Amino acid sequence: MRQIILDTETTGLEPTQGHRIIEIGCVEMINRKLTGNHFHVYINPKREVDEGAIEVHGITNEFLSDKPLFGDVVDDFLEYVKGAELVIHNAPFDIGFLNSELKLLGGKHGAMSEYCTVLDTLVLARQMHPGQKNNLDALCRRYYIDNSQRDLHGALLDSEILAEVYLGMTGGQTDLTLTHKQDYLTASRDKEGIRRLPENREPFKIIRPTLAEDEEHQAYLKNMAEGNGGKVIWN
Repeated sequence: MRQIILDTETTGLEPTQGHRIIEIGCVEMINRKLTGNHFHVYINPKREVDEGAIEVHGITNEFLSDKPLFGDVVDDFLEYVKGAELVIHNAPFDIGFLNSELKLLGGKHGAMSEYCTVLDTLVLARQMHPGQKNNLDALCRRYYIDNSQRDLHGALLDSEILAEVYLGMTGGQTDLTLTHKQDYLTASRDKEGIRRLPENREPFKIIRPTLAEDEEHQAYLKNMAEGNGGKVIWN
């Protein structure tokens, strides 16, 4: 299963008012594992970026002045997303802008629906957590996703964060192993190939959770179960 987690940044809020896409960021997942195959591009919109939009994403008119046009990158973009399921937070916004850009090219490329399907994580979040805040920052807090680098919005960074949020919402993780697992195992084993603890070591200290920590953990497992058909191995 190939999924593309996608986000865009724009000059403003409404394509019907002439606003354009200025950044596209995508990360690829196959069978719920991030592959490292990203798609990221800045785009010259051939118009001014609203001041309010710059305050959100920090992308200035000067920065975009030498970037390619959407028509210059459209073929690579469509080839990248072709056949995948797009995972987008508030999908009508991004898909609306993408379809508007395709239409401005004369309609010869068709619409996004001809290339891929779409899963809207905002709709999914509202189903799972009715009556609660379900923006990306709120979901990061709910699923313990570190978004400390997110001072400003950015399409690629937001896509990477959304990938983690989506996996948390649907009861999965990318990888629980160490980044340098093989190096770690090699360094921590003796010449017999067995990792041994020193005989004179201090006993392991056991730190038990507080009542509040245990309640928070149970709430986390409940959220995980809701997104995974009630199946949580930690229960």
